[in-house]
Amino acid sequence: MEPLRIVRALVKKVDALEFAPPVTHVYDPLVYAKAAQEAYLERFARRGVEALFLGMNPGPFGMAQTGVPFGEVNAVREWIGIEAPVGKPANEHPKRPIEGFACTRSEVSGRRLWGWAAERFESADAFFARFFVWNYCPLVFLEETGRNRTPDKLPVAEQAPLFAACDEALRRMVAYCRPQRVIGVGKFAETRARAVLADADVEFGTILHPSPASPAANRGWAPQAEKQLAAMGIEL
Repeated sequence: MEPLRIVRALVKKVDALEFAPPVTHVYDPLVYAKAAQEAYLERFARRGVEALFLGMNPGPFGMAQTGVPFGEVNAVREWIGIEAPVGKPANEHPKRPIEGFACTRSEVSGRRLWGWAAERFESADAFFARFFVWNYCPLVFLEETGRNRTPDKLPVAEQAPLFAACDEALRRMVAYCRPQRVIGVGKFAETRARAVLADADVEFGTILHPSPASPAANRGWAPQAEKQLAAMGIEL
């Protein structure tokens, strides 16, 4: 199945789900940032990549704004080379407005990941010739205070249908991209990948998540991630 069809099928399933407090607002950037997301897929999702890097879900100042995984605004615009109009979620949190490419806040995780890629590769095309970056879950979950709530913190009853939809999309994306390896950006993503793709002909690995909430990541994320990649046999 082609990437755009995979995404559209995923949107139909996850947007039909309901979530209870403490989640008060749910954003789906695959919908309101559709133009940028589809440009990303059309340009960079390709067959036979060396590895697919799998994140958890969008950050409020990254993919939530741009529609691109780990999509820190400057990185997406300046290095990846994508900029497109971004709409608004149906129910916008007053403390977490969607400003699209006008957003002036920088998402640290995205700045670290794409900043590393920019340092290591001459161009985005050179990076994506070997790798692809995808998020397991496309939704942003916000609490009344504006606090971000990650999918692993949802009740099991809410996780079950959400994970079923995300699992199927991941299987389809891996079947399309045919990566040699699926690398979780953080343990949650690696765990989901291993569970979902147990029968697939892929290897698995994980790298440290670049979130500033991780004390280890704040002690030089890129060198640690590169050491982990080298241990998998990935030469940069």
